[in-house]
Amino acid sequence: MNFTRWSARLPGTQRRAAARAEHPVTTADRRSEGSVPAARAEQLTGAPPVPAVDELPVREVLDRVPALVALVHGPGHRLAYVNDAYTAAFGARPCGEPAAEALPELRDLGLLPLLDQALRSGKPRTLKSRKAPDGRHYTFTCTPAAEDNGEGAVLIFATDVTDHAEAAERLRTSERRQRETAVTLQRSLLPQELEEPDDLRIAATYQPGGTEAAVGGDWYDVITLGGGRTALVIGDVMGRGVRAAAVMGQLRTAVRAYARLDLPPHEVLQLLDGLAMEIDANQIATCVYAIHDPNEGRLVYASAGHLPILVRDDNGTVLRADEPTGPPLGTGGWMHASGSIPLGPGSTAVLYTDGLVERRNEDLDEGIAALERALAGATGTPQVVCDRLVRSAGVTADHDDDVAVLVLQHPARTGPDGELFRNAALELLGGVEAAPRARAFASGVLTSWRFPADLHDLGVLATSELVANSLQHGIPPMRLRLRRTDRRLIIEVTDGDDHLPRRRRAEPGDESGRGIAIVATIATHWGSRRTPGGGKAVWCEFVLPKPAE
Repeated sequence: MNFTRWSARLPGTQRRAAARAEHPVTTADRRSEGSVPAARAEQLTGAPPVPAVDELPVREVLDRVPALVALVHGPGHRLAYVNDAYTAAFGARPCGEPAAEALPELRDLGLLPLLDQALRSGKPRTLKSRKAPDGRHYTFTCTPAAEDNGEGAVLIFATDVTDHAEAAERLRTSERRQRETAVTLQRSLLPQELEEPDDLRIAATYQPGGTEAAVGGDWYDVITLGGGRTALVIGDVMGRGVRAAAVMGQLRTAVRAYARLDLPPHEVLQLLDGLAMEIDANQIATCVYAIHDPNEGRLVYASAGHLPILVRDDNGTVLRADEPTGPPLGTGGWMHASGSIPLGPGSTAVLYTDGLVERRNEDLDEGIAALERALAGATGTPQVVCDRLVRSAGVTADHDDDVAVLVLQHPARTGPDGELFRNAALELLGGVEAAPRARAFASGVLTSWRFPADLHDLGVLATSELVANSLQHGIPPMRLRLRRTDRRLIIEVTDGDDHLPRRRRAEPGDESGRGIAIVATIATHWGSRRTPGGGKAVWCEFVLPKPAE
């Protein structure tokens, strides 16, 4: 093949030759009429003019370029030429042989179909960043070219992009490690095992976003408050990565601390709002904090910009929690308020983050409505319901956002199981005579519940001390409530005074101050809280002995 003649067929060569024929080189006389003068260096030194690009020998140019160059021609892609850089990279290659045999490295990289496409279409084709057998990365460009004999030819340029490929791989590795660190931190900050309240059955799941999505700050928690009550919380820190996970961990720890104060939900959110501003003024989070009291049959909650709680009742009807809801945590200047939604026996409630229902190009309300329909048909254990809701939402391993779901059920207990969950209450009317009536009532109830003698006596003593304390320091209305579950006996006395008792050491000469100390000594746990609308509740509980197997 005449390589010099072929060079005249390179793209652009013919156009430049025609242009020179139409516009000959300007002479010195013509330059005086306003044309651009010669370069200053040429004028001063008298150096000969630099030859035009078209006058350079093509082969000499290609032999010296650092890029790898090869030329194949004809339908069989017979090798016509490789430059020095190509030979240095892959060794000498026999000319005249088909590319499949002469250029095995291109065959292994899947480049041969690209040659067919370039020859057939007459347009360049590019294959980006492929690792060649020599261990380096190249970007290959196949450019069609014409030949004198009418056969098509393809010029192959391979640019070394190893540095870029290695930098990109280091970046991917760094991002992958950061994501793994964030996922590990996120999972370590979530509860490793959910607390198991007596009256509720609970399951939860957390799924981080796919590999292309940074980990967010979704979290959930279950906190037993004592006295049969349970706090449930779910939240979402805005942002991604380790920072969001760290903020989430601080908020979750704060929620558990505030929950021990047994405050109403809106007061807990009020405290969290101030804390979120102190942690990071630029970081906000949504959150729902709810409390379940089995005696009330309702879920009392407060929301800071979070999605509404959904409850499926025993008839299969799905209710959506109404307002009130306030702005996200960390915004400040808002007084949160508590609301409630029924959660009677046989009901299932779902708390979730936006990753479960929010989709691109879809309205958020549509996602919540789809979740309601899925919940209406979801039955079974909380874990089964949880898994079904995640599947119905189309959440997969490559999902673009974190997902957290918390499912709780209040089982409807009947038969022998129902006998293990009992309630009894007495209104404490009158004066000091209410105390003996309360002791007699407690004794009769505990006897009917077939408690052993030692637990019966401890229960009556705790009832007597709590009632006496309420009669002395509280105000009407007063009420005694006894409750048993399959695990514990709970005794609670409420009155209209909101002053909370505290345990203190009574001096030998004191006539009072020993009641709470006695209760704290004999009971497994005790506590107090303010009740909605004013007043307080003081409670204690005894763990029941496990039945003999």
